[in-house]
Amino acid sequence: MADLFPTLPSAAYRCRAATVADAAAVHELVAARELALLGTVESDADRTAADLGLPGVDPALDTVLVHDPAGRLAGWAWVHGGRRCRVDVHPEHVGRGLGGALLDWAEARARRAGSERLSQTAEDSDVAAVELLRSRGYQPFVTQWLLEFAMPAEPEVPGPPPGITVRPFRPGDEHAAHQLTEDAFDEWQTRRKPYEEWARHTVELETFAPALSPVAFAGDRMVGAVLALDVPGADEGYIERVAVRKDQRNRGIARLLLRESFRGFYREGRRGCTLWTHSATGALAMYQRLGLTVRRSSTVYGKPLGPAQP
Repeated sequence: MADLFPTLPSAAYRCRAATVADAAAVHELVAARELALLGTVESDADRTAADLGLPGVDPALDTVLVHDPAGRLAGWAWVHGGRRCRVDVHPEHVGRGLGGALLDWAEARARRAGSERLSQTAEDSDVAAVELLRSRGYQPFVTQWLLEFAMPAEPEVPGPPPGITVRPFRPGDEHAAHQLTEDAFDEWQTRRKPYEEWARHTVELETFAPALSPVAFAGDRMVGAVLALDVPGADEGYIERVAVRKDQRNRGIARLLLRESFRGFYREGRRGCTLWTHSATGALAMYQRLGLTVRRSSTVYGKPLGPAQP
């Protein structure tokens, strides 16, 4: 298996594949990187564990951990489906060639998986990561924005449009919500996520908050949903998914559901909520009309891959 690991910049580093049991350690690394770059920690171990346990991810082949001489995690990389990757290096080890080595490994793994293209997201403020990606031939193709909604007072919630009822998410709503969100995202996403993959990052997360996730119905059919995460210790709420069925758009359903979720978070003591959107959805202007503002941005970079080396 040695040929499946990266060529490291120093013999002092050691590497191995990750397991689901490594989720907490990986999260500590990611949190240290976020704190150094953003001044705050936004990720959680729940989401890291979900990435490691995604259907189609074989940790023995699709992950690598790099430890320093003291046995501390210095970097890691993850490839999903041969199409997208993540590379993180601990702030104490930035500038030593680990990022380049892990990116080389990710590309080699994607080629072995038969992929013709690989993508990775980088914060626009992460100058070193952006320079590395561009130096390796990656080009930007999607901009992402982290939006925030400040709540100095309890948000007002409008009434539902005619024929629409709203209630909190309940057990049994999972497959309808999956169908709704995947149908809504079909307009811009490159592939539909199967239920198992979708659920790992939404309704199966320990932080998923059904009571703060309102859903809208026209009769007995779900036509809108806001899926929210309530991270313990966070001072803000987080909206993971927003979707409205195409034939029900421009009726105020998204505004109603978002405001309902925002109000729920306010009553839980949060004074702000955040969510991500990106340029392929064309939704930025809509969110800004609803009172959300841009906090920061990131970019998805992609690169065509040549064939795997024999």
